[in-house]
Amino acid sequence: MDADRIAAVSENSTPRREQHVGSVLSVRGAEASFGILRRNDAAGETDGTTVGKFLAIASKNSLLIGFVTEVSVEVPEIVREQGYAGSARLELMGEIRKERHGTKFRRGVTEYPLIGDPVVTVGADALQLIFGRTGAQNIVIGRLQQEPTLAACVQVDEMLSRHFAVFGTTGVGKSSGVAVLLQQVLKARPNLRIFLLDAHNEYARCFGDQAHVVNPGNLKLPFWLFNFEELVDVIFGGRSPGVEDEFQILAELIPIAKSMYVQYQTVGSRTSAKKLDSKNTGFTVDTPVPYRLADLVSLIDDRLGKLENRSSRMKYFKLIMRIEAVSNDPRYNFMFENANVGGDTMAEVICHLFRIAPGAKPMTVMQLAGLPVEVVDSVVSVVGRMAFEFGLWSDGAFPILFFCEEAHRYASADRALGFGPTRRALSRIAKEGRKCGVFLGLASQRPAELDATIISQCSTLFVMRMANDRDQAIIRSAVSDAAASLVNLVSSLGTREVLAFGEGVSLPVRMVFADLPKDLIPSSEAVRNTHAGTTREAAHDQVDMIVARWRGASINNKNLQLEEGPVAPAAPSKAVPPSAKSVTPQPALHVSAPEHSNGAAHQQSLRASVLERSSILKKNVSLGQQASGQQSSGQQAPAQASPPRSQLPDAQDGRWPL
Repeated sequence: MDADRIAAVSENSTPRREQHVGSVLSVRGAEASFGILRRNDAAGETDGTTVGKFLAIASKNSLLIGFVTEVSVEVPEIVREQGYAGSARLELMGEIRKERHGTKFRRGVTEYPLIGDPVVTVGADALQLIFGRTGAQNIVIGRLQQEPTLAACVQVDEMLSRHFAVFGTTGVGKSSGVAVLLQQVLKARPNLRIFLLDAHNEYARCFGDQAHVVNPGNLKLPFWLFNFEELVDVIFGGRSPGVEDEFQILAELIPIAKSMYVQYQTVGSRTSAKKLDSKNTGFTVDTPVPYRLADLVSLIDDRLGKLENRSSRMKYFKLIMRIEAVSNDPRYNFMFENANVGGDTMAEVICHLFRIAPGAKPMTVMQLAGLPVEVVDSVVSVVGRMAFEFGLWSDGAFPILFFCEEAHRYASADRALGFGPTRRALSRIAKEGRKCGVFLGLASQRPAELDATIISQCSTLFVMRMANDRDQAIIRSAVSDAAASLVNLVSSLGTREVLAFGEGVSLPVRMVFADLPKDLIPSSEAVRNTHAGTTREAAHDQVDMIVARWRGASINNKNLQLEEGPVAPAAPSKAVPPSAKSVTPQPALHVSAPEHSNGAAHQQSLRASVLERSSILKKNVSLGQQASGQQSSGQQAPAQASPPRSQLPDAQDGRWPL
């Protein structure tokens, strides 16, 4: 049953009356023991006393609410003679009292029960008073496990403003639960921007036309938006030992490259900026100011030409080679596509990612599965840092919910693992984000591997089935002492069942997430394809297509476009740097997804198309090998990592290339 139907049933349900189930035998702190009366044959199964069920103690001035933590048939003989069939322990959590402005529920206990006070079941009216009614302040995410006719409500503002997390092992409905939560948040808070990091590309279908999907095909994240640590991680693949000198060169020249860009924008000249010292530019290496990659390489090249020591020249040469290798990799086009064009697009990037423009869809689903594995941590660090700083400098004018799926990947509990800036970006949102309108949501199947500091900042926890003892221990340490005994139920929860703790709910409660329509259930494309099935005759052609797509992912699409028709010759560019003349253009294989057909003619045409593509690819590879052989047999040209400034397009008249 979906959330809207659950809310309607909850409003129209008939209240159930309380039933006497026992009497208090002893009280110890927040724990009360009571004797269980023998059940008569007329009592239904739902009236029994079981672990995890809410019961109430009718004291003199209030109704004390608690949940059963232990049930036993072992009772003293004197107690059994009074008609009790067993005993149970009740963890006291709160009380319902009549006040001047009506009957209200409050956490904690102000007046403890007396020996002999009756223990009764909690009726529907009391449960609805405790866990909230549907309204502007509450969202319905499912139904109570104890009373299926009642809606399970969450206080949306308390959950968002103090952060929340969803934990559960694989296959328990965690992704569906996240989708239900975010769908209801979108309905209750339409002015909130939601940014979802989708690690497995499974949430794009869950939100319909309310979500804008960002993937490597339409992502624009210029390299100059990366701070120094993030850019170093992209260029060097992490802080490898022995490259500290190259780090120092970058740290010194990047501010100068930024000054060159700004100076050209204001006075139309870059030459005087080259003579500046990095300390006098007015910029730091992390200032989010655009600069051209060609200017940075030119600065490195200028210093390389002034050195005579071979060992000193080598580190500059290696740095240029690293920069050119990354910037020419087609997998990094989202960073370096316009690296030498210039232009301040920071406002456009922010509007595109966080849906700031009027009339824009309120949610962004950023698919990470298509990005290079080496750069995912840096990308998450950039968008997390930008979300916080945008909220900081806008004074919270645009509230943002930053939700991170598989959070243990990006903020590992082990400081030696993962990427430090990513952990710091998420930790900063967790610690300070609520002050500037940036809220954090997490989902993880291994809370024991997630930074404990970040978990401690999440005041609302949704815990699904987990069997690992370390994971349960982390959850037990994150919840209050009074609710810690409920964690013992985690290993026996059913699919879509969840224990909710914290500020978003009035009491720790066991609930069931609402159902989702089949077409809105999170599912990755790979998982859906496993159920489609293929014929043996089509398998070989599909493998050929997969291989073509595989190769095409690392072929530069700028040099040659291959379509279904004959191959057109590439148009010559205005000026080609010497370093690029020896590189043979490779075709970009645009292969559509395979379509299943039983016709033999279709299969034959498909195979011919794939073979034609393969032959073109082999021809280009052989041409590249011949060119390489001719260069090696001829006179060796002096090593030149990048073209001089005079050979760059439109550089003769001092203008930037368009």
